[in-house]
Amino acid sequence: MNCENCSNYVYDDETDTYYCDVSLDEDEMGRFLTGNTKNCPYFDFYDEYKIVRKQN
Repeated sequence: MNCENCSNYVYDDETDTYYCDVSLDEDEMGRFLTGNTKNCPYFDFYDEYKIVRKQN
């Protein structure tokens, strides 16, 4: 899994940075900051067409 493909990885205009929008505990945040997120339980693949498919 790659954070850049996760719908929880959002951009903040004010700080010009990306961040994980999920409330992580201390251990999870440590794994996120070290890049060890391959088994992230909150990963949700970003699919910009998901809403459109639901409308049909």
